[in-house]
Amino acid sequence: MAAYILRRLALMIPTLFGIMAVSFIVIQFAPGGPVEQVVASLQGQGGGAADRLGGGGGGEAAAMSGESSGYRGAQGLDPEFIKRLEQQFGFDKPPLERFATMIWDYARFDFGTSFFSNATVVDLIIQKLPVSISLGLWITLLSYIISIPLGIRKALKEGSRFDTWTSAVIIVAYAIPGFLFAVLLIVLFAGGSFLDWFPLRGLTSDNWAQLSWPERIVDYFWHLTLPLIALSLSAFATTTLLTKNSFLDEIRKQYVTTARAKGLTERRVLYGHVFRNAMLIIVAGFPGAFISAFFSGSLLIETIFSLDGLGLLSFESIYKRDYPVVFATLYIFSLIGLLTTLISDLTYTWIDPRIDFEKREV
Repeated sequence: MAAYILRRLALMIPTLFGIMAVSFIVIQFAPGGPVEQVVASLQGQGGGAADRLGGGGGGEAAAMSGESSGYRGAQGLDPEFIKRLEQQFGFDKPPLERFATMIWDYARFDFGTSFFSNATVVDLIIQKLPVSISLGLWITLLSYIISIPLGIRKALKEGSRFDTWTSAVIIVAYAIPGFLFAVLLIVLFAGGSFLDWFPLRGLTSDNWAQLSWPERIVDYFWHLTLPLIALSLSAFATTTLLTKNSFLDEIRKQYVTTARAKGLTERRVLYGHVFRNAMLIIVAGFPGAFISAFFSGSLLIETIFSLDGLGLLSFESIYKRDYPVVFATLYIFSLIGLLTTLISDLTYTWIDPRIDFEKREV
């Protein structure tokens, strides 16, 4: 097993390198980079804004020049000011050198500073973590708490009226877009057109620091209620059906028939034999499900409920062309995704010792 783990860890290096290389190449051809963003913001602002953003004389930034800088909308700005912007953002160096520097820094977990927020990328991510942890953790737990008992019940009642109507509910819930349901919840329960029971911004109230610990817990879940309901509407559909099909597959196997023939009670057969084998794929997939919910979250849900999490951070960094944040989050998410896949495989072997990845080719 140690050799298998080492091989998987070694393969992560070229995988990460490939992900970053492809993303870097794509970014080189994407219009509207950081320099263009600053140039666009300077149009009509005069020399003062140019002086603050580019560093240098304000009049020089706004000076008219007949030379073209090569950036869209930069006509009329002093080429020297454009060069200072390129130096500020690191674009005065060749692409290959910039990529090599980035890879070397990321290998040492040095993610640099945001172009526009004047904060380190690590600090920005840490600021957004409470929202992402809250949404990812509780959605994953709610999904499993609902899905596993429901899936087992559907497997035992296959073909019954209960199985039919619950399947219909699951399919309908899965088909409804979460952001539309979120808007409906706001209209009904968050001061829209009817009731005003729940808050509409942040994870905690403004007076959270003055609250006692029991009040803080209540306030925390009070703010999370509507976002979790909106996210969980379709979150449990896949796990429920997977649980049902896994149980049905195990129930139909020969060892179950043999156990029943020996006189074991149905409860003993189900929970003493079937449960462990059927839950293998569900439990082993828990690390991946949690990480997926933790990092992917829902951009629209975060926006609708004014929850400033990692999803919103990633979107805004792409929109603003804040490349240090874009590449750092991509690197971190990719690394965690690869590690989670390895953990999921190891979980399989922990649950079922018969599975031995050591004998397989990676």
